[in-house]
Amino acid sequence: MVLLSLDDPNLAIRFWKPYDVLSSFTDTEGRSTLADFIDLPGIYAAGRLDRDSEGLLLLTRAQKLRTDLMNPDIGHPRSYLVQVEGIPGTDALSRLERGVELKGVPTRPAQAEALVDPPMLPARPVPIRVRKSIPDSWIRLTLTEGRNRQVRKMTAAVGHPTLRLVRESIGPVALTGLGPGDWSALSTREHASLIKSLSEARSSSRPAHGRPPRGRRSPG
Repeated sequence: MVLLSLDDPNLAIRFWKPYDVLSSFTDTEGRSTLADFIDLPGIYAAGRLDRDSEGLLLLTRAQKLRTDLMNPDIGHPRSYLVQVEGIPGTDALSRLERGVELKGVPTRPAQAEALVDPPMLPARPVPIRVRKSIPDSWIRLTLTEGRNRQVRKMTAAVGHPTLRLVRESIGPVALTGLGPGDWSALSTREHASLIKSLSEARSSSRPAHGRPPRGRRSPG
């Protein structure tokens, strides 16, 4: 596997953003940022995860790649492991897949899958809140848009508030082989696969008339 050089102007890396870390390199309040983990010149996050969300963040020096990854009109898939309160039934999962209304605008069709077993994830440094009278469970939710805190709002809308949220993949790029706080450069093959995935998503997202609803890339 050939990795992109750290000096490459098209360098892209994958990073497992830990819980309680901002998706930026600076913060005036002294909170933990990307700078605590990544020391590479000229590289910027292509999108974000909220402070209380975890998982995959892509960073790159390439302006076009960053712009495409953050373009809300490109229906590029993002997959999330979501620990929720309660056990979603078929109806709740179907509603997530069909779309739920957030501020009067329905979400795009999604994929929702109940997981039989909890995913193999490291423990969160701050445990989730637990209610003894209500069980919790895990689902995998794959979206092609990124409105503000969209995953949390969607699960709450179907009666299952999010307890923990971990983004596991962006297109063909996944967390595999990383742990919280770890990063690695994409290989030339992974980089080419990501570019191809974005191109295919752009083509399939192009509407016959008008444009799809715009949304911000921060669904966590």
